[in-house]
Amino acid sequence: MVGKKNIVFGFLFLASTAALGPLMVVKYDDWGVANTEKQQMVGKLQELRASDYEEDLETLEDLSAKQLAIANAEAIISMNKVGANEFGIDFIKGGPHAHGNLEALLNIVVGVVLCFIVAPLMLKQVVSWMFIIGTLMHSGLLYLERVFMQEWASIWLNTAIGPALILLGLVLMGGMAFKGFRGEWVTDG
Repeated sequence: MVGKKNIVFGFLFLASTAALGPLMVVKYDDWGVANTEKQQMVGKLQELRASDYEEDLETLEDLSAKQLAIANAEAIISMNKVGANEFGIDFIKGGPHAHGNLEALLNIVVGVVLCFIVAPLMLKQVVSWMFIIGTLMHSGLLYLERVFMQEWASIWLNTAIGPALILLGLVLMGGMAFKGFRGEWVTDG
């Protein structure tokens, strides 16, 4: 049964990419701390602006400008912390988590559909391996690059071999389904 390896691979890969969810929750907790700090600093700036950048001080001219500069700098630093934490979450969420989940599910679906298609065994094997290799060369490399910080993976990502294999596999699956899809389980290949 040709599609079995795609189904098994798909479920295992889905488990690994879905496991990134708790990692993002931990990063989100860090983001929450930085976001609270940012809100406090921005609130302080808003209070200064509401009072025309003056506070109840003896010498308003020098101190209010100094306080404004300090509050502004603190707010910018706080916003930078939030931006850095958001980037870390988005870097994982938009890459290995989203693409990995999608490509894992795609492998499961392809594996099941291959069981219902009558086509030459060699063609079914080629398409099956195209999806597995395509997934590893795309979201697998995203996982290495973004979660494990393996910079060398970006070299292979830039080749776009993974997405090309998956797209070609989709086109071939469409043609195979058009010609050889049967509504029953096929075991002879």
